[in-house]
Amino acid sequence: MSAGTGRAAILRRSLRVSLAASAGFYTLRYAAELPVAALYALFAPIAIGLLSAIPGSGRQQAFVTLRALPPALVLATLGTLAAVDTWAATGGMLVVGFLLAFAAVAGPRPAGAAPGLQLFYILACFPPYAPETLGERLAGLALGMLLLAAGEVLLPDPSVASYRQRLANALGVAARAAATGEVSPGSLREAGSSMRLSHVPPAERPAGAGRTDRSLEQAGRAVRRLLEQLATLSETSPASPDPASTTLLRKVAETSDACAHSLRTGCRPPVPGGLERAMRHFQTERRTRAYSGQPTPAETPPSKATLRRQSRVLALAESARVVEITVDIAANGRPGEPPAPAELFWYAELSTPRLWARRALGNVTLGSVLFQNAVRTALGLAAARLVAGSLDLDHGFWVLLAVLTLGRTTVGETWQAVRRAVIGNAVGALVAGALLTGIGAHTDAYAALLAPAMLVGFSVGPMLGIACTQGLFTLVVATAFAQIAPATWRLSEARIIDVATGSAIGLLCGLLAWPAGAGREVRRAMAALLRAGGGLIPPTAEVLVTPGPGPRAVPQTLPTLHRMRLAEAAYAQYRTEARTPSEGAEPDWHAVLIVANHVLQGAHRLPLFGLRPSSPEGPAAAWARAAATDLDADAHRIARLLTGGGPQGSAPAPTPAPAAWSPASLSVDLEVWMTSLRDQFARIEASAARSSHRMQ
Repeated sequence: MSAGTGRAAILRRSLRVSLAASAGFYTLRYAAELPVAALYALFAPIAIGLLSAIPGSGRQQAFVTLRALPPALVLATLGTLAAVDTWAATGGMLVVGFLLAFAAVAGPRPAGAAPGLQLFYILACFPPYAPETLGERLAGLALGMLLLAAGEVLLPDPSVASYRQRLANALGVAARAAATGEVSPGSLREAGSSMRLSHVPPAERPAGAGRTDRSLEQAGRAVRRLLEQLATLSETSPASPDPASTTLLRKVAETSDACAHSLRTGCRPPVPGGLERAMRHFQTERRTRAYSGQPTPAETPPSKATLRRQSRVLALAESARVVEITVDIAANGRPGEPPAPAELFWYAELSTPRLWARRALGNVTLGSVLFQNAVRTALGLAAARLVAGSLDLDHGFWVLLAVLTLGRTTVGETWQAVRRAVIGNAVGALVAGALLTGIGAHTDAYAALLAPAMLVGFSVGPMLGIACTQGLFTLVVATAFAQIAPATWRLSEARIIDVATGSAIGLLCGLLAWPAGAGREVRRAMAALLRAGGGLIPPTAEVLVTPGPGPRAVPQTLPTLHRMRLAEAAYAQYRTEARTPSEGAEPDWHAVLIVANHVLQGAHRLPLFGLRPSSPEGPAAAWARAAATDLDADAHRIARLLTGGGPQGSAPAPTPAPAAWSPASLSVDLEVWMTSLRDQFARIEASAARSSHRMQ
């Protein structure tokens, strides 16, 4: 997002929130003379429209706002009832804080709305205990959120290309490359890069746990892999491609075109199975020509270079087959026939409740950054509520608001935010105190100041930073509370004390609960992923060195898939944190995710389509087993390096391949796969070693 676009979005948001908050507050405070309802009508748009970060276009934001209204009413009710006692309010805050923060497992939209929903419980759970005002509170809250939703429709943020459109565009590039070969490798990789979730607006990311989002996310990874494979093929293909590969590439182009058309128009996608049949036919002919020793009179046995190229074509066809299946699942729900391999599409046959249960339970672990953030937030808010109640602080909800808005995922970031916020709040409190002293009890003056103060505070503040935001927000709350009840300069004093108290609690939680944020966790998660992926290589190789036809058991991949999800979550959190000057020294985390995907794809594809030797086991088979073991050891050695174990001397030289081997004695597909993995591991180890040296 450019600077101009970002400023325009801030101004639109400021205008929406200011108009909704002003309309609700002035109507209920002066026309209906309901001060409690007016306060909730003021804070509802601020909570959902400003404190929350709901992604998407105007209609998407309005839809999320309306869906958040029922839970907001429930939370305000719970807070009103829990205000009877400090311990009851603290216990409720612990539970509510954890559940709302943990809602991030459902994707960016629930995660974006969670901070605002927290505020509804926070605002209601403080004294006075007044259940008789519950109706007034709920009416004000509902009016404020409805006005905000209307503003989001009337003053919307511009829409962006959906994830389906991005998929369709990328598939169009893949189809053209597969059919004509006229797309440059750079253009293919650029199209693949557009499918990275970090390049997709949060509202369009397929982050839900249901079948549709899971299948679209898997399709995106498969399309990106397909484009990278097409780029590699373009760089390494021989001058005269063989007819069989050309035919299969044409089928890949047809499938990609059909899937892109379905994604753009919403029509039914192609029935899965056509590409798989073409792949089986391709592999049958390939096996016959490579191993039978009886080519036609006009043909010569294919060279190893040709077989290697065919192996790459078959691998990219498998990526296209995954796209074909996942687009069908996204369009039709449960597939007509169980897709193969079942482990790769494990979600296709499960119900939506079971899929959501798996998502939630899979993150209930100390290794999940989502779980860590939820625990940190809940403990901080509960501690703040206990301190504010025990010390009987005036306007104690500001303590919790400071914890909620200033907490970060690392203690360093939290300290920077707290330092700036305290300075900004102190300056704002001095100005607000002078304002309250100078104007006194002239309510009409505060009414005239509130709307422009909100418009300036909600627009200029975010542009200039957290100090300015806190200072201007102090002016907003001062002019608002002065219209609810008589206020003096002590209101500013109370805000300074409350914000300082909340800042200290937030800083303490950041210091005690995972102070390194995702930095340490991303190392652990990536190391665990490498260990799990390395363990898949020897059993996969064993399938490919065993002579003869017949079914083979596919290695168990679900543990590696689970490690992949945790590593992706840790990496996503890591990328949201402010980087230090030593960022360039970090290991290549993205390369770790790519090589893990490559291992998983090979573990599924090679047992299904890979060539196997036709001659009895010999030196080539022994080399393949030794090379697979070496790769597993490489993965463990790199994992040790990532977690601070230090290099264990120089990497051992790979087991040398036999001087001369024929396709009858060793699977070319296995050799191509393991060679690629070895090169990727070497690059990752080099980046990890550089990072380790610079950190010492």
